[in-house]
Amino acid sequence: DCRQYTNRSCEECLKNVTCLWCASSRRCMEYPVRRILPPADLCELRSARWGVCWVNFEALIIAMSVVGGTLLIMLGVCCCCCCCKKKSKKQVLGGDDERAAREREKRRVRQEERRAEMKSRHDEIRRKYGTV
Repeated sequence: DCRQYTNRSCEECLKNVTCLWCASSRRCMEYPVRRILPPADLCELRSARWGVCWVNFEALIIAMSVVGGTLLIMLGVCCCCCCCKKKSKKQVLGGDDERAAREREKRRVRQEERRAEMKSRHDEIRRKYGTV
C-alpha cells in the first residue's frame, strides 16, 4: 500500500511503480490509473512525481510537447524536401530525355553516314577489281 510511505521520502515512495508522490503535501498515494494525469484535487501537476523524483508532471508534459512538436516539424520538413527533390528530379529527367533523344538521333545520323561511306568504298573496290 502506497499510503504507508506518506511523510517519508519521495525515493521510498517511488520504489513502488504504482505510487505517486505529492511533494507539496508529502503524501504517497496510488497512481490514478483510470486517468492519464492525476486530478488537481489529488495533487497539483507541479508537485506530482511519478517514476523519478526529479521530474514533475508539469515539466514532463512541457518537455514531451516540445519534443513531439519538434519531431512533427522535422517530419514535415523532410516530407517537403523529399517532394521538392522528386519534382526537381522529374523536371531534370524531362530535360535529360530530350537531350538523350537528340544524342540518339545524332548517333543514328553519323551511323548512316558511315554506312553510306563504307558502301561507296566497297563499291569502288568492286569496280576497281571488276567484281561488280
